Amino acid sequence: MPENAVNTSARKPVVLLAETLSPATVDALGPDFDVRSVDGTDREALFAALADADAVLIRSATRIDAEALSHAPVLKVVARAGVGLDNVDIKASTAAGVMVVNAPTSNIVSAAELTVGHILSLARRIPAAHASLSAGAWKRSSYTGAELFEKTVGIVGLGRIGALVAARLAAFDMRVVAYDPYVTSARAQQLGVQLLSLEDLVAESDFLTIHMPKTPETTGMIGAEQFRAMKKTAYVVNVARGGLIDEEALLVALQNGEIAGAGLDVFTSEPPVEGSAAHALTAQPNVVVTPHLGASTDEAQEKAGVSVARSVRLALGGDLVPDAVNVAGGVIDPYVRPGIPLTEKLGQILSGLAHSPLTSLDVEVHGELNGYDVGVLRLAALKGVFTPIVSETVSYVNAPLLAEQRGVAVRLVQDDVSEEYRNVVTLRGALADGSQVSVSGTLTGPKQIEKLVAINGHAVELPIEKHHVVMLYTDRPGIVAVYGQRFGDAGINIAGMQIARETAGGQALSVLTLDSPIPETLLDEVREAIDADLFRQIELVEA
Repeated sequence: MPENAVNTSARKPVVLLAETLSPATVDALGPDFDVRSVDGTDREALFAALADADAVLIRSATRIDAEALSHAPVLKVVARAGVGLDNVDIKASTAAGVMVVNAPTSNIVSAAELTVGHILSLARRIPAAHASLSAGAWKRSSYTGAELFEKTVGIVGLGRIGALVAARLAAFDMRVVAYDPYVTSARAQQLGVQLLSLEDLVAESDFLTIHMPKTPETTGMIGAEQFRAMKKTAYVVNVARGGLIDEEALLVALQNGEIAGAGLDVFTSEPPVEGSAAHALTAQPNVVVTPHLGASTDEAQEKAGVSVARSVRLALGGDLVPDAVNVAGGVIDPYVRPGIPLTEKLGQILSGLAHSPLTSLDVEVHGELNGYDVGVLRLAALKGVFTPIVSETVSYVNAPLLAEQRGVAVRLVQDDVSEEYRNVVTLRGALADGSQVSVSGTLTGPKQIEKLVAINGHAVELPIEKHHVVMLYTDRPGIVAVYGQRFGDAGINIAGMQIARETAGGQALSVLTLDSPIPETLLDEVREAIDADLFRQIELVEA
């Protein structure tokens, strides 16, 4: 036996509580584990306690990084009793074969309720009136507010939290409108919400609240242009992620009277750095601020603890883990397992190619895999499809719920016919505008290289990497030189390329592998220069 190995035979699995968790969390673990406690902020004590731990449960104070993992030779699960994973090194955990789980839905009700609280506080000026009265003043006429009745609330991002906000504000008889390019009109109708463009949304809203994931595309998406288009009587609220609202532009808009006020629970840097726009915002008289309290309720904390305790039970019992964020859990055949990350990536590529909301998804598994239980690939496909487009963490259990909420019908199709490869996974999506999009992938060679082998019926074969550009244009001389020159002049290196066409002079599909992303302005220039019918940049998010 290796010197640092621990003999795990004939013993209860050790579950380490590195922070204080509720009694309900311990109850959810049950009697089958040796439950121990340690102060996770004491690094030396943590390292010693990790020596024979099978699982560790943490909140936000304990840091599980490569150093901590090096002291945990039998660790199988890191469970974060909450949503964020900033204090867990997911890459190092994956490399060590350690599953990371969290509680992605534990705080959605709390976050939605805090959003409503900020809106009410702004409308009725509750914090300012409280401060005035607490200071001994009685100034009723100074704090006249506004009713929510028949006002318009604009929700940017109609995911699970956005939908909860919509339901709660509809009870105030507000008009609820939303912007979400990935939600179908049918789903919006179910929620009683009218879909608008972002431009129309900001112009019509009396209250605007944002519930989007933070990505390069959404960072600063509510900025100077949007504030100028808003009503001078409008308010903006952010209880989602710091940075979705351009803080400097917001400060200017408030100081210039372009909007009436703001409610903020999150900031680009937390706590806000003195001298920054975020710090200045906390002192504005027409701003209501809270110190990132979205998940800070007793109920959310207890839900988080119980949720991850159940995940730990599943993981240590060898079952599929609902909220694994880095690896698929459960009893999965070794022949199927390599297809999980491949299928997730195909899902992300499908989302990147879709120009309209998805209404249905077929997950097709062709070849030798037909003889195996491949149900996990359906989950992997959904996880990949939704990861780039929703604000909450997507897992193997909530991905089907996300599909159901958006009215996306999902079907798993299997057969043993695969003419060119031993196995092929194809994702075929129907879009709301009546069009279809499809991507196919396979694993090749002893190293099981993930390859993209078809897009929309065009045959290609190239390794799946982080940065790709997909173009569809009329085949004619000089096109490759055009985009090659433009990208080269911008210092963008093309690492690989595949071009597929059926006939000379017909449509050609070009797939590029790049070493770095392309600025949007350059993409627009090249799209126009080659007169492309399809032009998409796809950046894969690491699982």
